[in-house]
Amino acid sequence: MRRAFQTVCSATRLLGFLLLCAAALSSCRSVSRYAERSAPIGAREGVASYYADDFHGRRTASGETYDKRKLTAASVDLPFGTRVRVTNLQNGRSVVVRINDRMPKNDKGRIIDLSLAGARALDMLRSGVARVRVETLDD
Repeated sequence: MRRAFQTVCSATRLLGFLLLCAAALSSCRSVSRYAERSAPIGAREGVASYYADDFHGRRTASGETYDKRKLTAASVDLPFGTRVRVTNLQNGRSVVVRINDRMPKNDKGRIIDLSLAGARALDMLRSGVARVRVETLDD
């Protein structure tokens, strides 16, 4: 009887350990809860625009809260967390921003939507849009 009790206790401990491991592993996500599309690494040119103040404080597609004072941006296809260098082709100014939101696909040639801080760094507040080069940075 005692041996049967020890076997049951061992099995219970093993089951508890396995459940604990499963719970720990399930909390370690290798993929964001938002499906990421792969995007080519490199450079592309197009038009940049920037967010209106109305979006300040709202939730982005990545789940973060949009802060117009941070150097962030939205992209159609770059993965969240990707750091990119955006260069204004008219004046040569550049800024590094982190992708934390999605923008709709459009036919206006826009490839990135910058935060207010990013647009200010590129000196494009007056025009609202600028021709840019976007380069993906290696971490």
